[in-house]
Amino acid sequence: MSTPFQDWLHRTPLIAILRGIRPEEVLEVGAMLVQSGFCLIEVPLNSPEPFESIARLVQAFGDRVLIGAGTVLTPHQVEKISVAGGRLVVLPHADARVVQAAKERGMFVVPGFSTPTEAFRMIEAGADALKLFPAEAHPPGVLRALRAVLPRDMPVLPVGGITSHNMAQYWEAGADGFGLGSALYKSGKAASLVGESAREFRAALEKLPQR
Repeated sequence: MSTPFQDWLHRTPLIAILRGIRPEEVLEVGAMLVQSGFCLIEVPLNSPEPFESIARLVQAFGDRVLIGAGTVLTPHQVEKISVAGGRLVVLPHADARVVQAAKERGMFVVPGFSTPTEAFRMIEAGADALKLFPAEAHPPGVLRALRAVLPRDMPVLPVGGITSHNMAQYWEAGADGFGLGSALYKSGKAASLVGESAREFRAALEKLPQR
């Protein structure tokens, strides 16, 4: 049986990472993503005024999109995300304190991992999915080996250097979705161009084998 977070992944297993987004542009970019079928959006906390951007996204799209923050480092930040209305917490690292803080608030949490030891620690802490980061340092062969020992019902999402051209290799190795960074959005990118990139990723996704 799938979990609520897996239900979101089943809709569209792509997390839009809007690193560097500004509050004044976030709604236009968010609208382009929603129109392209994205239902998972994170605003990294090292962006300008990230909590304001999260709040604006939640107000506009929170009834149909799972919105939250990335580059979350502390339990205090989890609290601020929750106050802004965010329900998704994404970490670059494996920190059980942050995972537990998110679960205590009923939020979805995706910690980063690089080794099997970190992965199993995060599963024990309550992770809803695992972020294989940075994917550039973990080619598909590494993911395939990790999938041989990780629970099959625990989603693994490669993040870092994912493009529409290498998604298929990771998918075949066992990826359950992807975090999309600079290939989808980078600071200052026009909303119309974000929309073009989003549609390109959706087209690549639709070519992947069904499971």
